[in-house]
Amino acid sequence: MKAPALVIFYVHDVYLSAAFYARILGVEPVEKSPTFAMFVLEGGTNFGLWSKHTVSPAVATEGTSADICFTFADRNALDKAYLDWTEKGGIVIQTPVELDFGQTFTIIDPDGNRLRAYVPQR
Repeated sequence: MKAPALVIFYVHDVYLSAAFYARILGVEPVEKSPTFAMFVLEGGTNFGLWSKHTVSPAVATEGTSADICFTFADRNALDKAYLDWTEKGGIVIQTPVELDFGQTFTIIDPDGNRLRAYVPQR
């Protein structure tokens, strides 16, 4: 498994937040739509802003505002991580599913922090 390559914050207004982060990060988003914006940061980490009104699975509370995302090479590796993470105490809030960006699942840690694993769509 590689280190996290993508951090996502959930926001009320993607365009407003993208403008704010463009100012403080000093870079423009490489992708921007009403529901999602993506920044590529120095060092290779990607930072995304996802509309909290369209995120899947839905955000349950205002305090849940981000995913830490881990990229996997293929579905076999993703399935192995799903079993491994749930055996180690991850609480499943989204079983493996195909979304518009690829195959994914989401767990929470004991504090409610969201960890998303995914295989990017090719």
